[in-house]
Amino acid sequence: MIISHRYRFIFFAVPRTGTHSIRQALRPHLGANDWEQQALNGRQSIPVPGIAALGHGHAGYRLLASHLPENILDSYFKFAFVRHPFDRFVSACFFLHRGNDEFRERAAAYMKHLIRREPFRRRVLIVPQHLLLCDTRGQPALNFIGRYETLQESFEEICRHIGIPAAQLPRENRTRHRGCEDYLDDELRNWAGDYYRKDFELFGYDPQTLPVTV
Repeated sequence: MIISHRYRFIFFAVPRTGTHSIRQALRPHLGANDWEQQALNGRQSIPVPGIAALGHGHAGYRLLASHLPENILDSYFKFAFVRHPFDRFVSACFFLHRGNDEFRERAAAYMKHLIRREPFRRRVLIVPQHLLLCDTRGQPALNFIGRYETLQESFEEICRHIGIPAAQLPRENRTRHRGCEDYLDDELRNWAGDYYRKDFELFGYDPQTLPVTV
């Protein structure tokens, strides 16, 4: 998460949607009084105790709404990126099990087991995207939601909104795996499709159409 008082924006970092690439591109424009919270590359915390206590950089809208002044939350330009739920789920599983050769050899079987375990489903890298981006009515509460599948184009549009020059995004923190179609048989597709049903509905993704890996 980044909150820039200089450019009056809030970036909600949805896990596995290119967030580290976006952070890298935004950091050169941050002022001394701007805030970033992240934990992957040396922990940084936002100076708001209720948000800092989260311990990672993926704070959701409802959490911010309970801790930030209304004038900031309402007037700042709020944006995030989303990703096809199946593709994001596969990416998150490989990220969480990086270095685990057994997982890599039996990835589909592992993912079928994991998607049915409630403690795993509650992990911030796994939770549905709408839980991070919606208000108490269950509706998206941001000004702009870009797509991972068109990351560069969406980022350039955001830059126009917040008033910074657009830059070519670096490719950061990528996982190595085949396309999600190689892991999603009917059983896993049904489990994951049910869990991410509202993401498909709210963000316009088709569960019958698998994404092209980028």
